[in-house]
Amino acid sequence: MAKPVRVVPPLLPYACPVTPAELSRTVLRAVRRAVDQDVLRAPVPERAVVERPRPGGRGDYATNVALKLAGPAGRPAREVAEILRALLLEEREAAILDVEVTGPGFLNLTLAQDAHASVVRTVLSQGHAYGHGRALAGEVVRVGSGPHADAVARLVHAQGGTVVRTSATDVPVADLGDLDALRARLGRDGATWRVLWPTATAAPDDLLVQRETNPLFRVRYAHARCRALVRNAAALGFIGDGGRDTEGEGCGVARVLADYPGILEAAARHRAPDRLARHLDMAAQAFFRFHDAHPVLPLGDEKPSVAHRSRLALAEATGTVLAGGLSLLGVSAPEHL
Repeated sequence: MAKPVRVVPPLLPYACPVTPAELSRTVLRAVRRAVDQDVLRAPVPERAVVERPRPGGRGDYATNVALKLAGPAGRPAREVAEILRALLLEEREAAILDVEVTGPGFLNLTLAQDAHASVVRTVLSQGHAYGHGRALAGEVVRVGSGPHADAVARLVHAQGGTVVRTSATDVPVADLGDLDALRARLGRDGATWRVLWPTATAAPDDLLVQRETNPLFRVRYAHARCRALVRNAAALGFIGDGGRDTEGEGCGVARVLADYPGILEAAARHRAPDRLARHLDMAAQAFFRFHDAHPVLPLGDEKPSVAHRSRLALAEATGTVLAGGLSLLGVSAPEHL
């Protein structure tokens, strides 16, 4: 049987803004339109923070840009928010289903179901480059040596920054003992994970245990499982289709994947690779919840359906993000575990 060939649909720039960075650009375009139309007199900020709503909030994402503009514009924040809401709805981006003003002037964005599917298509199109960008272009970052410094260097490079190595040793393992001893005890991957995210486990030896309470195992096992699903599907003669999550089954996982570019930028900007490690763990847990509820592969004599193809594409995208993130941290992502 011929091996299935993946064909990923071409992506149009900003055709479907589903990551916080893309939504931020969409919000800024609305601000520029308001200023250009003279309905809002305020300087256009360099960026608009778009993030998940706080507990009890509404929509998929929220931004406080109206609160930031209220002072310079000399108008109440809710009034500014209503102006921007009207422009966002007028522009009617394909991915934005609704915009609501809440609280003192927050803009809450609800995405269309198809927007989550487009995240999968974006990941599959960009591969391990997904989430890389130019946020730190022009910045020079000095780092020393050690797993933490190496991870910071890779993150900065992934955001377009320049890294200059120094002679300093950047190994925050004073309470764990010598790094060589830690590597001998836990192995290279375990030692690296322990240095980057020291609070992930109660004790270093917990990283040696292959069970769900071990976040390193959890992330790597999720990756290996994703890769196994893709291999098994190929043996059955079908591939994933990332554009047809008709039931919204994978929205939870897609949301975590959509947040990944913002996490990479924040981890690089704040020199905090533990943020990436935490996010990979979130992705792994979200994937397992999805996987346990929805069979990715056909059962018995069942033929591959639209749902199976959609689930498979989501699994492949998840594996791609996990592998790319682990690589940036300096941790291996084996396909068999």
